[in-house]
Amino acid sequence: RATMDEEYDAIVLGTGLKECVVSGLLSVAGMKVLHMDRNSYYGGESASLSLEQLWNKFCPGDEVPKSLGRPNDYNVDLVPKFIMADGKLIKVLIHTDVVKYLEFKACDGSYVYKQGKIHKVPASDMEALKSPLMSFFEKRRARSFFIYVQD
Repeated sequence: RATMDEEYDAIVLGTGLKECVVSGLLSVAGMKVLHMDRNSYYGGESASLSLEQLWNKFCPGDEVPKSLGRPNDYNVDLVPKFIMADGKLIKVLIHTDVVKYLEFKACDGSYVYKQGKIHKVPASDMEALKSPLMSFFEKRRARSFFIYVQD
């Protein structure tokens, strides 16, 4: 078993985005940083988990039902995330080299679990009109928003 008898200028606990940015800023400033997490995955409360990791977190000891398919086919966000492609946050992530530990990729869709069913989160004006997640007035507002963004 390895010993941790080295000295550090700072110890950062947790691997959420805030902790990664703090760790990166301290490291860029020349400090020797130990960055640790109690979880077996990175990302803290905003992690993206495989189905197996998700099952272990919320149903410890239970096996993932085979009917759900391969566990690595899923990537479930504990907290939905959307980061603009340009802005102060991106500049901080690049400056601190945190981007080395992040993976940005386009997703096929977002889904929510509501009242025992999985629903696709609307990503277009037509999907907004068909979605059971919103009221009639919300559908109209979402449709108007999508049309505005597309123009």
